[in-house]
Amino acid sequence: MGQILAPATQWQMRVPKCSSFGSPMATKMWSSLLLKQNMHGAAKATGKFRVLALQSDNSTVNRVEQLLNMDVSPYTDKIIAEYICGIDMRSKSRTIAKPVEHPSELPKWNYDGSSTGQAPGDDSEVILYPQAIFKDPFRGGNNILVICDAYTPAGEPIPTNKRHKAAEIFSNKKVVDEVPWFGIEQEYTLLQQNVKWPLGWPVGGYPGPQEIYIRDGPYYCGAGADKSFGRDISNSHYKACLYAGINISGTNGEVMPGQWEYQVGPSVSIEAGDHIWCSRYILERITEQAGVVLSLDPKPIEGDWNGAGCHTNYSTKSMREEGGFEVIKKAILNLWLRHKEHISAYGEGNERRLTGKHETASIDTFSWGVANRGCSIRVGRDTEKNGKGYLEDRRPASNMDPYVVTGLLAETTILYEPTLEAEALAAQKIALKV
Repeated sequence: MGQILAPATQWQMRVPKCSSFGSPMATKMWSSLLLKQNMHGAAKATGKFRVLALQSDNSTVNRVEQLLNMDVSPYTDKIIAEYICGIDMRSKSRTIAKPVEHPSELPKWNYDGSSTGQAPGDDSEVILYPQAIFKDPFRGGNNILVICDAYTPAGEPIPTNKRHKAAEIFSNKKVVDEVPWFGIEQEYTLLQQNVKWPLGWPVGGYPGPQEIYIRDGPYYCGAGADKSFGRDISNSHYKACLYAGINISGTNGEVMPGQWEYQVGPSVSIEAGDHIWCSRYILERITEQAGVVLSLDPKPIEGDWNGAGCHTNYSTKSMREEGGFEVIKKAILNLWLRHKEHISAYGEGNERRLTGKHETASIDTFSWGVANRGCSIRVGRDTEKNGKGYLEDRRPASNMDPYVVTGLLAETTILYEPTLEAEALAAQKIALKV
């Protein structure tokens, strides 16, 4: 099998001439992404790295590709459903008798919860309930990805099932009437597989600094072999999400080299969590095939480097209508009053990121501002100017559970009713007039 060894300073992708970006993602597209430490066959030296030609005629890799890319639809109505569940992107496949259009057409399934830390060994069965389906960009055809949540055999949600609580919040009539919208900015870091150091960074060393004014640095939305590391992964993920039916709205290189962001939304209610969860799974699969490690750590590199967040843009029907800015300010009051509750649920290790530096607010202090990226809650200039719009919660970490964050935002801003005394105190402390 031919292989590619990437240089220490730049991950790169070579697509075989026979592959087509218009077709579903399959091994044909990814055979050029194999990053291995041990290479076999004749190598051609090119500077500090070597590229091995991919074998083509009657090679093992091509025979495997033919099987993986085989279109079975002329021979069977059966499809493959990839059931996805767990807080760390686990999945298993099963055959379904015919194509489906809604998760209610799919059977419940089970897996061993004792092997995932979700159930004890003496009562390990966890039941998977299909909740959302997406087209499978890896297998193509009518095959699907299935987002599931997990229950005990008795039908009780297991502790790691955060979707269940979010679904209850989003089914509340007050919340339904407000039609909550979410736009989620998912940041992530790409790491070299064997050393767990950011892609494009010299092993054990550092690239050029971000510069004193963060976004004046060379990496944010940058282009070039010395600035952008992993663009092909980002672009492949973008197309795969569009193919799957995920409401992805954009992507860009981030402030720290080797770090990227994509945006999902606007999505309504529970759909936001489903789309983020599936997009993360697809990204995990793409990096797996590329031989690169995906990290959602909120502060992957200590020191003068940006962390990774999952900024969540949010609005309700009342915020989007005339007079909505007053509704937004009232929502900010509620968010201040429940700051500790939100912070405790906004991602593990978030205290390493929310330091008051690198475009973050301090984890201990709630703040808000117009066009201020150093605040807990940012309101855009257009929202202030138009008197309506949305707010951005900049506190969630990159590893946050999207069901928890979206559910909490809806609960705090729509269902939570503080006392008048608490509301007045909050308004005074954060200089809001409502």
